[in-house]
Amino acid sequence: MGDPQDDDARDLASPACFLHELSPGEGGMGDLSPAERRSNIFRWRRAERERLLALRIAIPADRRAADAECIAAHLDTLLPAVEGKVVSLYWPMRCEPDLRAWFAAILGRGAIGALPVVAEKNTPLVFHLWRPGEKLKRGFWNIPVPEKEEAVTPDIALAPIVGFDAEGYRLGYGGGYFDRTLAVLPASRRVIGVGYSMLRIRTIYPLPHDIKMDAIVTEAGSADVPS
Repeated sequence: MGDPQDDDARDLASPACFLHELSPGEGGMGDLSPAERRSNIFRWRRAERERLLALRIAIPADRRAADAECIAAHLDTLLPAVEGKVVSLYWPMRCEPDLRAWFAAILGRGAIGALPVVAEKNTPLVFHLWRPGEKLKRGFWNIPVPEKEEAVTPDIALAPIVGFDAEGYRLGYGGGYFDRTLAVLPASRRVIGVGYSMLRIRTIYPLPHDIKMDAIVTEAGSADVPS
């Protein structure tokens, strides 16, 4: 997307023989300049993203539905009091956990619903109020967004994850939208990464622009991220 934080690095002509360069003990990362290290990390992330997306897409539909129910139950445990809180969901795509039923349930318990919106490319997301049944329109990349544009600031934001590590860093789709957004949201907000346990990796090799989640929830359980 032409963004300096975009993981989809443009210099992809080199062969994918760079994994050894990412670990100090396996190839002398100290010999790399910061720019070379950053480029290699972006290239590694692109390959890892494609691998993890293929794994996610291969999950049978019935298992994804069962996993979504487990994730919803863990979210209820993690978020016992949502009345009056603005909770931002994501619109499920590419076999992400579909939590729309859970979303409707928490709105019934007094939560205030919102969806993220790309207002302009390469800028932080904005959040617009939305309840199931209200009209949607096609946003960037044809993702449904609320037709009515009432901006709010979420108290709790759910972020879909392609991959995640033990430190709470999230591997997304490479556009940097959630990282830009987290950088400008109030410090009091709570951001919860949502995905499948099979997508956990050792590390995403975090860079300065990467921002940790506050918690990670999968079908296997939930855990607060170490500070």
